Amino acid sequence: MTVAALIENEGRFLMVQERISGKSVYNQPAGHLEDNETLVDAVIRETREETAWHFEPQSVTGIYHWRHPEKDSTFIRVSFAGKGLFHDPACELDSCIERTLWMTPDELRLQPDRLRSPMVLRSIDDYLAGSCYPLSLLTSLD
Repeated sequence: MTVAALIENEGRFLMVQERISGKSVYNQPAGHLEDNETLVDAVIRETREETAWHFEPQSVTGIYHWRHPEKDSTFIRVSFAGKGLFHDPACELDSCIERTLWMTPDELRLQPDRLRSPMVLRSIDDYLAGSCYPLSLLTSLD
């Protein structure tokens, strides 16, 4: 189970360039849900750890199922749209993050082999198409 943050600013999206299995790829700020954590808490934490941005989730863009074609792994990703509240330059980034950058959807489309997964561009396209579900869609029974 993973989460991802979609933060748009003037047509550009906050992205991370990260090194995974020796390959440099683009992804949204994203990561795995940890034990005793809500999905909303997870996306806030992952965004801060990977970009040093404090994130306010405002809606769910989509829930995506993807099976990695070369690994025996299946992913369920919940993508959240929201605001980047502020950047904290004193915050140390996760070690796999090479840099953060703002990219347009067209810049990402030109480099499909550099995307971490097809969920990256699909969630941006869904966001741009107006996909927007309330956070109340996600219910925690704890």
